[in-house]
Amino acid sequence: MGMSTDPGPAAAPRGLFPASTGPELDSRGHPWHTLLSMGRSANVFLVGPMGAGKSTVGRQLARSLGLEFHDSDQALETRTGVDIPLIFELEGEEGFRRRERAMIDELSQRAGVVVATGGGAVLDPENRTRLAARGYVIYLHASVDQQLRRTRRDRNRPLLRTDDPRARLMELMAVRDPLYREIADLVIDTDGKNVRAVTREILERLRNEPAFSAQV
Repeated sequence: MGMSTDPGPAAAPRGLFPASTGPELDSRGHPWHTLLSMGRSANVFLVGPMGAGKSTVGRQLARSLGLEFHDSDQALETRTGVDIPLIFELEGEEGFRRRERAMIDELSQRAGVVVATGGGAVLDPENRTRLAARGYVIYLHASVDQQLRRTRRDRNRPLLRTDDPRARLMELMAVRDPLYREIADLVIDTDGKNVRAVTREILERLRNEPAFSAQV
């Protein structure tokens, strides 16, 4: 099956956002929010590792809040007409990340959305800046053990095509966990919890957020 050569909307040129010289921290220790939080839309962006439940929780959360749900990976597959593993095969991780950046830029500019992002989306500084600026970022944390349980039968994970998935997941978390936390307004531990419990916990926390208090 052929893949569209259109990566989606062009990503914003590098230089549009300030070069990273270390995150600017607000009183809670969160980067960028000092100047940006007052202007953010009532959007929710879910970040976290594979197996954390971002898509399933995101759908339930969107229904509860009356917002639209989007999964950035699924949107990318719809746009290109092929699945993520084939994009990795044909274009490598660099090509996939370029397409992912454009898709996240597009989705995060919409108003009234819940967006589940791919596990590696936070690796791109532009993604981190845009997500932090354009909505409320929730980090769904999952231990490596839980990630293994939830992904062991999933053949749609190019980065787990290895002889030692546990070691690979540990490597990914060592790099990504600080980046998830860097932009997170809220961190939710998902270990041992079902979708309903995680969604309920998020909704309880959102009751104190002015942008969402009327919806929760």
